Amino acid sequence: MSVNRCVYLLSRSHIRYRVCASTAAVANNTTLHPTRRTFEKLSSRHSSSNSSSRPLDTSLFVPLTLKSDAGGDGTVGEELTQPLDKSKPPRLFHQAFVSFRRYVLEMNSLNADFHIILSDICCGAGHIDDIFPYFMRHAKEIFPMLDCMDDLRKISDLRVPANWYPEARAIQRKIVFHAGPTNSGKTYHAIQRFLAAKSGVYCGPLKLLAHEIYEKSNDAGVPCDLVTGEERISVDPEGRLSGHIASTIEMCNVTTPYEVAVIDEIQMIKDPARGWAWTRALLGLCAEEIHVCGEAAAVDFVTELMYTTGEEVEVHNYKRLTPFSVSDHAVESLDNLKPGDCIVCFSKNDIYSISRQIEVRGLECAVIYGSLPPGTKLAQAKKFNDPDDPCKILVATDAIGMGLNLSIRRIIFNSLVKPNVNEKGEKELDTISTSQALQISGRAGRFSSVFKEGEVTTMQRDDLPVLKEILGKPVDPIETAGLHPTAEQIEMFAYHLPQATLSNLVDIFVSLAQVDGVYFVCNIDDFKFLADMIQHIPLNLRTRYVFCTAPINKKQAFVCTSFLKFARQFSRDEPLTFNWVCRHVNWPLVPPKNIKDLVHLEAVHDVLDLYLWLSYRFMDMFPDANLIRDIQKELDGIIQVGVCNITRLIRATEDQPTPAENTASTGLAVLDTPPLKRGRGTKNQRKDPRMTDSSLSSRLVRDGLLTKELLQQLQREWVREQSQHGEDSNSANKGKRKKK
Repeated sequence: MSVNRCVYLLSRSHIRYRVCASTAAVANNTTLHPTRRTFEKLSSRHSSSNSSSRPLDTSLFVPLTLKSDAGGDGTVGEELTQPLDKSKPPRLFHQAFVSFRRYVLEMNSLNADFHIILSDICCGAGHIDDIFPYFMRHAKEIFPMLDCMDDLRKISDLRVPANWYPEARAIQRKIVFHAGPTNSGKTYHAIQRFLAAKSGVYCGPLKLLAHEIYEKSNDAGVPCDLVTGEERISVDPEGRLSGHIASTIEMCNVTTPYEVAVIDEIQMIKDPARGWAWTRALLGLCAEEIHVCGEAAAVDFVTELMYTTGEEVEVHNYKRLTPFSVSDHAVESLDNLKPGDCIVCFSKNDIYSISRQIEVRGLECAVIYGSLPPGTKLAQAKKFNDPDDPCKILVATDAIGMGLNLSIRRIIFNSLVKPNVNEKGEKELDTISTSQALQISGRAGRFSSVFKEGEVTTMQRDDLPVLKEILGKPVDPIETAGLHPTAEQIEMFAYHLPQATLSNLVDIFVSLAQVDGVYFVCNIDDFKFLADMIQHIPLNLRTRYVFCTAPINKKQAFVCTSFLKFARQFSRDEPLTFNWVCRHVNWPLVPPKNIKDLVHLEAVHDVLDLYLWLSYRFMDMFPDANLIRDIQKELDGIIQVGVCNITRLIRATEDQPTPAENTASTGLAVLDTPPLKRGRGTKNQRKDPRMTDSSLSSRLVRDGLLTKELLQQLQREWVREQSQHGEDSNSANKGKRKKK
């Protein structure tokens, strides 16, 4: 018997059953009860055939197709036990067997004892069962998690996250839920309690909101520090901490005791990417009073969540302070715009296009979208709110949904479909949800603005009944809260699996994670993207983990390249100085000449944000945070100049003979990401005409450079000229034939 045949028999004999059951038992943490099969007759036949002078040509054997026994016991086996799960083949065993076979056949020399065992089997003096211990040893070497699966399961047990915060569990907290729609005063009442307390912390979803509370608190005579991922501002000249802190939700300290804590926009606890931060704050903040602000749809869920901590929830309901209504008429044309109008788009391209069309009509507009720096957003908001400024129209994305105080009379939805990323990383067009529609619509007619009554409508006539249907539905209740693996948990995984990459460690953690029905593990795609990007760079695990939690836009190539260079410089133990960064970003920079320049400046601003974010985690390696912040403020001013002249930048971009393949980088492509797919299972999904109709004539009409009547006249003239040209050609051809 050959060694190859010997190893092959391992896969076919009862050892296969034993290995499958063993690996399955270890992976599923179950007890193994094997029923032993014997193939002694088969083995003896192969042993006796070893004396034959000619080897058997097994390629002549063709396997027969076996039909299932229709009679017999039927489904008695299933009734007595349970149906067998045949959907999951023994993948671990298959990989282990292939690896073991390659190891045996390709190794120049084997261990002496293993070599002797194989030799005995080949000579008929041993049994193939003797290979089993060596196979299992090999399997555990290539799959080390098989030996420590119980420990890994305990580490990734996320079923009782409330127990992660012993400081919070040591006190009896009072939970107050301020529930209400946008512009109902719910956050105002929570902040009043925050200001009256001896100490407190505000936790908000945006830097703009944290900065607003920071300023309000200090203006009210209550010393308050600002803590965000990229910025720390202490009001005390000597740097001592104040009793009050305004922070972004991810930056809140869950071990510092406070009298009052405010958690804003609690409905974001279900966010697929950031929900873990709200869960952590709600369960972990060590405060006597926790004031939670958000939609009424989250009340029942928060109440249920607090049962696990033994804390009761006191609910305060609020109604909208100023009314807003849905118009009976769509705007249909930009000629019908009025002062105080805000056109809401869901892509930069629509913002560029509409801004250009508004300028053609002799109007001035402000522009706000998500990737603009906070300073530029505030400057554009101030320009729009200023009654003495000629700018009376705002064009914005859903970034206005929170964080900015705007004096809006009417919200106009340019479209009701929004690009979303599904679980596979593909972009889909989904109709906005009721919660999203209410959040945006609620910006019209705010209590503190000059417009005491708000209005909401659509640009397209066909969208208006859909908007009314969306706003007429109840908001879907919150049902789950996000969780995320901590650095400590990943480090414990790495102890057991020292050869695994960070991306692989996180994947294994998520696959083994056990969560209660009210929790889910947040999306880790961005984390894994960064982990894979810097995997080849030598960094210790904790440093690698911190780098991968950096909030960067992975769609920006320049930002990703900078992230990679930062990590590489860090690994060389070379500080990233001010001069090094200036050389990297080509500082000083000049005002943008076109949209492509503006997009690049926004990316540079993000790179400087990344430097500041890392500087608070690794102060020695990123030593020049103050100098970087100075040039970032200067860059913010340069971007503001560009945004104020955005229509001129659009014209300059249109005039450039840009190749089609470069349009994505300018921001003028319809979508600069993978092809859009239709979302599944979403009602009222609509095909956005602006996404598909891109002919020159349609764009000229849409941009106001050509009327429909003039277009029809041009079409008639073109048809007449074509027909006349055809007649002339026919007559010319007849003349040629006559000459011939």
